Amino acid sequence: MPRGPLMIIGGAEDKLRARTILARFVEASGGAAARIAVIPTASSLGPEIVEVYDALFRKEGAAEVVTVRPESREQAHDPALVEELARCTGIFMTGGNQLKLSSMVAGTPVGDAIVAAHLRGAVVAGTSAGASIQSSHMVAFGPGGTTPKQRMTQVAAGLGLVASSVIDQHFEQRSRYGRLLMIVAQSPQLLGIGVDEDTAAVVEHEVDGADGATGTERDVLRVLGRGAVTIMDGTRITTNAYEARRSAPLLASGIVLHVLPAGAEFDLGTRTLVPPRATTDPGEAAEIAEAGKDLRQLARDIAAGDASPGTLRRRQERRRRKHATPAPSAGHPAEVVATVRGEETELEPVPPGPDRVDRDDPSYDDTHEQEGTP
Repeated sequence: MPRGPLMIIGGAEDKLRARTILARFVEASGGAAARIAVIPTASSLGPEIVEVYDALFRKEGAAEVVTVRPESREQAHDPALVEELARCTGIFMTGGNQLKLSSMVAGTPVGDAIVAAHLRGAVVAGTSAGASIQSSHMVAFGPGGTTPKQRMTQVAAGLGLVASSVIDQHFEQRSRYGRLLMIVAQSPQLLGIGVDEDTAAVVEHEVDGADGATGTERDVLRVLGRGAVTIMDGTRITTNAYEARRSAPLLASGIVLHVLPAGAEFDLGTRTLVPPRATTDPGEAAEIAEAGKDLRQLARDIAAGDASPGTLRRRQERRRRKHATPAPSAGHPAEVVATVRGEETELEPVPPGPDRVDRDDPSYDDTHEQEGTP
């Protein structure tokens, strides 16, 4: 069975208007058949935090919402809580204190049940603290700032749903570039992932192959929401993190930075951007189709009438003018004559006269005209 999607939400997801991220979570969890477990362990709020998400998920169509809230490691060994997680199609971890969440859940039967749910195909989502715990290594706490400094943050163990990574949230809004960069400088094997508010990094496990069981496997991160996901790859970094003194700014050179807006895709295995899919503007597509239609008509006219291309071009130009310009007033017909001067063609209005030939008359045969003759 394929692994379920991971939804890593940067916090402050929209709960009032479009609810794009929460709606996607419910849909991926089964829609009307979704059975969702909310884990509010990280939150300092009481039952109201569960009531909010219960109402939101039911509004999006979920069939059932249950609460799994271990408040100690002893409670995280409760078989009843493990059973609740075993029956769910979606798990949602709320925001709050990520170190509390990690210390209560990681390495317990409840933590193992979350991982098992992911492996059997359930959706695992988390916002803020619930996002950070999904990585192998987790930002425990630390101040914001754009410059990486020695010891500006601490790291704790996560659930390891995203291997060899460290995730931070509220990324742009709380200026957390420096602390994520500090961790990557100290542990270059970790992929740094920073998620903005009201934004989700959706990680899906894909298998290339006709039968879905064999072929190349990869984990693809796709961005959803209003902000961006920032990725820091320190594979080739040059740093002085191993010798910098306390609170000193760190040398961090050679880091590959990816800033991914909504719709972007990133291969977590190769640490490379997935090339964007080609898209065509509807208006541009209509123009191309019309041009192709004109060319096909031109080819048919040449084949049917054995007329010169110049004659057909002039005929086509007259048809365009006839359909584009308003009809002249009654009793005052107007005619346009093309006068060739060197390489330029000027269109001059000519008053009607008894000797002028109406080339727009359907009965007029202009196949005798030679190219270049007005």
